[in-house]
Amino acid sequence: MTADNIILDTYAAFSQAESQALSDNIKFGIRQRMRSGKTVLNHTQFLGYTKGKDGVLQIVPEEAAIVRQIFNLYLQGNGVRKIKRYLEENGVKTVTGKAEWSTSTIDRMLSNEKYIGQVLMQKTYTPNILTGKQEKNNGELAMYLIKNAHEPIIDRELFEQVQEMKGKNKKKW
Repeated sequence: MTADNIILDTYAAFSQAESQALSDNIKFGIRQRMRSGKTVLNHTQFLGYTKGKDGVLQIVPEEAAIVRQIFNLYLQGNGVRKIKRYLEENGVKTVTGKAEWSTSTIDRMLSNEKYIGQVLMQKTYTPNILTGKQEKNNGELAMYLIKNAHEPIIDRELFEQVQEMKGKNKKKW
């Protein structure tokens, strides 16, 4: 190994250690915010809401109507494929303006606690800063549930009925 390689390896090790320390500091700050009940949400790709001046999610009435329609269609016995077909045939656009809906998007919407005004934080985490790959949090880290975080679009009873139906549908397979 040449002196240049040793120096380069040393710099790389220092750089990686610095990146890890910075990542740890950022994670610490985020977790402190979660513990204190402050939510940080991506509202730009979240049908039914926008972020208000105060930073709290606010309902977008036209989009909220679509969310309610999706929940009601599911409660009436329509699966995600039928809901997808209905939305597309009726010209309902996704939150990003696309004409084609994804069944996985509809399925995730039907399970999203944010539609009842709650936020469950740290559902995923990034165990390795080098890969940056997120993984589902299956109890490796604490999760934080913030109730009444914002105005709900769906009432709790409807949401729970849908969750019960989804549970029964999954058990069929």
